[in-house]
Amino acid sequence: MTTAPHVPYRLEFDVEVLGTPEQVWQAIATARGLSSWFLPTRIEEHEGGTLHFAMGRDMGSDGHVTAWEPPHRLVYEEDWAGLMGKDPDDLSPMTSQFVVEARSGGTCVVRVTTSGFGIGADWEQDWWQDMGASWRPSFDVLRLYLAHFAGQEATQLEADAVHPGDEPTVWAALRGALGLGDVGSTLDVRGATGTVESVGPRHAVVRLTGPVPGVLSVGVHDAGEGTTNASVRAHLFSPDAAAYVQREEPAWRDWLQGLSVPA
Repeated sequence: MTTAPHVPYRLEFDVEVLGTPEQVWQAIATARGLSSWFLPTRIEEHEGGTLHFAMGRDMGSDGHVTAWEPPHRLVYEEDWAGLMGKDPDDLSPMTSQFVVEARSGGTCVVRVTTSGFGIGADWEQDWWQDMGASWRPSFDVLRLYLAHFAGQEATQLEADAVHPGDEPTVWAALRGALGLGDVGSTLDVRGATGTVESVGPRHAVVRLTGPVPGVLSVGVHDAGEGTTNASVRAHLFSPDAAAYVQREEPAWRDWLQGLSVPA
């Protein structure tokens, strides 16, 4: 017998960004905009439209738009059960809402709420905590995108590698190998230079200045069975970006695979 969904989960936060409501809307509610600071995205830009977020090799999240009120409010649902391989009768859709509020001085506040209902299983709480930790740094990327690259189309670089060990151990190894300092410090790794914009317990965001400008996100997440995934993702903005990614993405993958993690 299936248990009806009844346990609420909710993530809620906001970020202040540079731009008009129309500029912010283009960043959060269009395929080109979302793909330039978040994940590669397909979205039909109207209420009832379908959407798809690509999450790496053979992974993705599907859903549809439930509210479309440009340039102020976007709501969409994703198939949380399908994403996790669970019984759809046990889990409600996962709903995300973006509300854009104009402020004086040429900025806007983006208020983000993501919620859903489950059955109270231990994995659900862990999953929502993990999602919250991974979700928030993306909005540092949004902030930098609107401040420095608004309206531009990104070329993405993505590489990862799985290592034995827990998240703190692998993060310490990754941060050390990158020479990643505190906020405001300079990063110079594998020929890429930039300024550290945010650092958390398992993620960091860097604004790249050369050789190709953009935003670099680095982090770790639990891969199960005593292993942790170390990842690098860059959103790059330059006519030379595609050639750079073709050359550097395999090299970043090799670099991550060779990361030395203490036993």
